[in-house]
Amino acid sequence: MSSELSRRAGAARPAAPVRLIHLGLGDFFRAHQAWYTEHAPDAEDWGFAAFGGHVLPELLAAQQGLYTLVTRSSHGDGFEIVATVSEVFPSDDHDALLRRFRMPEVAAVTLTEPGARDHPDLREDVAALRGDPSAPVRTACGRLIAGLMARRRADAGPITLVACHHSTGNGAAVSRLMYELADQVNHEMTGWLDENVSVAPTVADRVTPRTGPSDLRAVAEATGRDDRVPVVAEPHAEWVIGGRFPAGRPRWEDAGALLTEDVTPYEHRKQWLVNGSCSLLAYAGSIREHTTLSEAIGDDSCRGWLSQWWAETGPHLGEAAAGLQTYCQALLERFDNPRIRHRLAHIAADGSRKLPERVFPVVRAERAAGRVPEGAAVILAAWVSHLRGHGAPVSDPRAAELTALAAGPLPDGVHRALDALDPELAADETLVAAVCDAATRFDHARVA
Repeated sequence: MSSELSRRAGAARPAAPVRLIHLGLGDFFRAHQAWYTEHAPDAEDWGFAAFGGHVLPELLAAQQGLYTLVTRSSHGDGFEIVATVSEVFPSDDHDALLRRFRMPEVAAVTLTEPGARDHPDLREDVAALRGDPSAPVRTACGRLIAGLMARRRADAGPITLVACHHSTGNGAAVSRLMYELADQVNHEMTGWLDENVSVAPTVADRVTPRTGPSDLRAVAEATGRDDRVPVVAEPHAEWVIGGRFPAGRPRWEDAGALLTEDVTPYEHRKQWLVNGSCSLLAYAGSIREHTTLSEAIGDDSCRGWLSQWWAETGPHLGEAAAGLQTYCQALLERFDNPRIRHRLAHIAADGSRKLPERVFPVVRAERAAGRVPEGAAVILAAWVSHLRGHGAPVSDPRAAELTALAAGPLPDGVHRALDALDPELAADETLVAAVCDAATRFDHARVA
């Protein structure tokens, strides 16, 4: 019979004092930022008040913030209890949110869901806060600015916003959003932000599959505890952190995080090597009739194309090129983990949005250096063949437009598809020729 998972049952240490806030409670936060904090040597001094959703907070609160992290490797599962979430609230508990922002001892806010500036409810949130700074709000952006306004009124001191969402320039994006909303709500906020709010950009990476009923059973069988909200993650975890923390922070660097003055090279490394490689395998691998990353990485042709692509990215990674061979070897091991099922059809979605970030910067840099990027050409060729009906089904906001452009004679299809994403690259005849040449290898459903 399973035992209770709670602090009162002796499953973990007492709750740490709340000195951190997290907005966007979900599996990635629990497998990443909370996990790094759990492994910091001063974890007993740094507890999270986490906000987000409705069902998950209720289930977590019943377990006093505790949950099991299942680390899923190709060899088996590891199990550990993460105890760093001291308080948990639904996203609409506005009073609790404002109280936590008013606490001088709160030093940082981690964000995995920064919110969208074009959310239809944001305009109403801005209007409500302009009339009453304590008014309830409904959007993630609204909650962030409402919390900062509460902190300003309480004169609670400096705080750092830690941007952890998966996009290039996440720190700059949070900063722009913060100032834009503050200016709309209260012009006097901007001066206070200058003096009291720092924004820390980060690169955060850890694959966190959706937890299913079989995972709950696995936790119960392995640990003897009834955990209703475990989270599953791959063994690999990366956190590169920039920015300033004037009010302090956990010793995340002692838990494996990398502190740096400039996260940009590491953003590029993740975008190009991790995400770009996933795109390559999604298109080329599915054309070769594979369905998951682990299947595709076992294909010698796919591995060869990856090696080409990685060789092209290295010269443009700056300080993040240090230890590149070790990084790529670890990436092969991540892709080769059959127990973390990355479906190629899912990765292939939204290519028109992903490829300009993941591939085009390397293409431009290589062409500026006078080289023809054969590895990048393979990625673009496989994408065009994907649009032409080979491999994974096309799932893209521009699907109808792009599939029509890619149809017809191959050279015309390649040129039109590239032109739809970047006319400058499409005007590069040498590049287009390289993509056309590579595409001949993919323009059949099965490649020899």
